[in-house]
Amino acid sequence: MFETLLYEKQPTGLPGGDIVWVTLNRPDKLNALNLQMRDDLWAALDVASLDPDAGAVIFKGAGDRAFSAGADISEFGTAPSIIDARRARQERDLWGRMAAFEKPMIAAVHGWALGAGCEMGLLCDVRIASEDARFGLPEVNLGYIPSAGGTQTLPRLIGRGNALYMVLTGDPIDAATALDFGLVEWVVPRDQLYAKAEEVALAILSRPPAAVRKTKEAVLRGLDLPLAEGLKLEALLAQELTATEQRKKKQA
Repeated sequence: MFETLLYEKQPTGLPGGDIVWVTLNRPDKLNALNLQMRDDLWAALDVASLDPDAGAVIFKGAGDRAFSAGADISEFGTAPSIIDARRARQERDLWGRMAAFEKPMIAAVHGWALGAGCEMGLLCDVRIASEDARFGLPEVNLGYIPSAGGTQTLPRLIGRGNALYMVLTGDPIDAATALDFGLVEWVVPRDQLYAKAEEVALAILSRPPAAVRKTKEAVLRGLDLPLAEGLKLEALLAQELTATEQRKKKQA
C-alpha cells in the first residue's frame, strides 16, 4: 500500500473503533524520513482520518535499532531550489497535519528517536518508550535548528529548561531521563512495548468516541490560549457534545 510504511488495521470491537498500526519501514536506513516517507505518512493520515472504523493510530519503527533516526541527510540539498523546497513543505505540512490530527495517536518508541523521529513522537498524544530508547534533537551539531516542531512542542511538553538543554547541546537522553523529564508517559521492557501501546489504545477506544474527540480538541486547542479563553473553549465544546448526544437520543 505504501513504499516506506506498513499500514495494518487491528479490529477491536470497541465503541471507539479499530487500532491502526503505522510502521516506519526503512530499517536499513534506521527508518530515516525521506521525501517518500513524508508523502506516505501524509497519505496514511488521510486514510486513517477518512476511515470511520479507524479509532486510534500507533506509530512504531521496523527493525531492532531505531524508531527513526530523523531526516534522511542523503537527500539534503537535492531539492531544485530553496524556494521549491519551502513551497513543497507549505503545501504538504506533515507536522502541522499531525499536530491537528483529530484521532488519538500513540508513539511506541524503541532504539534511536532522533531529530524528526523524536519530533514525530512529540506530535503524538501519548509516548511509550522501551528501556533501550534514546531521544535527541541533534540539529545544532549540524548547524541547523529543529524544524519539525521541536523548538515549540518540546518546551510545551517538558518545560523550558529541559527543552533548552536538549536542543542547545544536541545530546541524546536515555529512556529513564525521558520519563523523568516528562517526554514519555511509560518506560517498559523492549518485549512489552507494543503490548503496552495496544493496552493504552484499547483503554482510549473503550470510551465514548465523541467525548474522546472533544476532550483531545479541548486540550490541544486550549494549550495556545490564556486560561480564561481555554475555559470558555472547554465550556463550548462540552455544550456541543451535550447537544449532539441529546439529538441522538431524540432520533433514536
